[in-house]
Amino acid sequence: MSDDKSKPYLSFYAPKQKVYPRAIDGKFNRWRWVLVFATQLLFYGLPWLQWGERQMVLFDLGARRFYLFGLVLYPQDFIYLTGLLILSALSLFLFTAVAGRLWCGFSCPQTVYTEIFMWLENRIEGDRSARMRLDKAPWTSPEKLLKKGLKQLAWIGVALWTGFTFVGFFVPIRSLGAEILHWQGGWQLFWVFFYGFATYGFAGYMREQVCKYMCPYARFQSAMFDQDTLIVTYDTERGEPRGVRSKKVDPKAAGLGDCIDCSLCVQVCPTGIDIRNGLQYECIGCGLCVDACNTVMDKVGYARGLIRFATQNGIRQRWTNHQMLRRVFRPRVLGYGAVLLALAVAMMVSLALRTPLKVDVVRDRAALSRMVPGGKLENVYQLQIMNATETAQHYRIDAHGLEGLEVASTATVEVPATASRWVPVQLHIPYGSAAPGSHPVYFTVQAVEHPAQVQEKAMFLVPR
Repeated sequence: MSDDKSKPYLSFYAPKQKVYPRAIDGKFNRWRWVLVFATQLLFYGLPWLQWGERQMVLFDLGARRFYLFGLVLYPQDFIYLTGLLILSALSLFLFTAVAGRLWCGFSCPQTVYTEIFMWLENRIEGDRSARMRLDKAPWTSPEKLLKKGLKQLAWIGVALWTGFTFVGFFVPIRSLGAEILHWQGGWQLFWVFFYGFATYGFAGYMREQVCKYMCPYARFQSAMFDQDTLIVTYDTERGEPRGVRSKKVDPKAAGLGDCIDCSLCVQVCPTGIDIRNGLQYECIGCGLCVDACNTVMDKVGYARGLIRFATQNGIRQRWTNHQMLRRVFRPRVLGYGAVLLALAVAMMVSLALRTPLKVDVVRDRAALSRMVPGGKLENVYQLQIMNATETAQHYRIDAHGLEGLEVASTATVEVPATASRWVPVQLHIPYGSAAPGSHPVYFTVQAVEHPAQVQEKAMFLVPR
């Protein structure tokens, strides 16, 4: 019998190699930080802004009301959320068709928070080489314990504040802060810690693993690419064969390309890939390798653009930037743009013309139809009137659809601001004025102080 221990060990999982991205300055890195500041200023600041007496943006799940600037939306307005998701998807398709994974490289929350956590790591532990030395040092080292501890405190602080802010979009953030200070609000505390833990784990430790293995966009992005999509590209014809050389050496005379094989493009890559190996799904299109390569080209006196944003057709046919940009506006992109613009306009028009009044009609099942004094036949309904304005409103209730139909209950009701009220309504018709069976009737609810008006259909039951 053979010894199993002598068999070679085969692992089905690739070991995780920690990536130590190197800091680099350049145009694309500066643009990334502009978007980091812009997105986080919006995220952290928006819950604190007030609109009158309430929070400007609040998705109040408990009250089932969504406040968005001057709008008050109800669950019945779910169509607008659907429209927003469709617009987001089409925008992603458009940007991907034009310039690849721009969203991933510059605005994705995973990218943004990873950048923030890496900045904290660089400030506390040092640059790339210092972090590598620190990781190799034993845990008995006081310097390692101090720096690692400070980094963890900084990461936890950012993660918890992020979780607190996220929950502040669903619970009024000022009252949320007061509850947390007194250790109240069970589910709020749970979600603060849950979202904080997710931010800490994804941005602090998993980092590029999320982009490479967990994000589905990395897998289906190629379906939206074509030969005229702007992507981060290494100019193989110009760069190869690569090799180290002195600045005084003429690369053409030495039979070398412009790439000096410094590997700086690999060192700055947040996902740890070598862009010189061609287009890879792990590339998030951040452009840091472009900044790094341009810095090296400036130092050795070569032309910039060995690594650059370009199209595959442009590289192959040696097109200029102007020629490549002309091909960007191709039928596919124009189609995405036209559909996106049409949907955006339709959604804005729908919001502008939206009636700030919702009415639901429910029949009273306890008394479907009955005779009342005066020779009248009565049907009873419950009307839920929802006031989507931020001032109290009076509403007039009317009904039509049958001969002699009249509203026997109170015809005018008051509904408080951003509230709903159930109103019992009795409809009467003269007995014998309608044949037995179900007959359609129409409720009209008209605001007294506002031009809003809603009509809802119901059925009036005449017994046999």
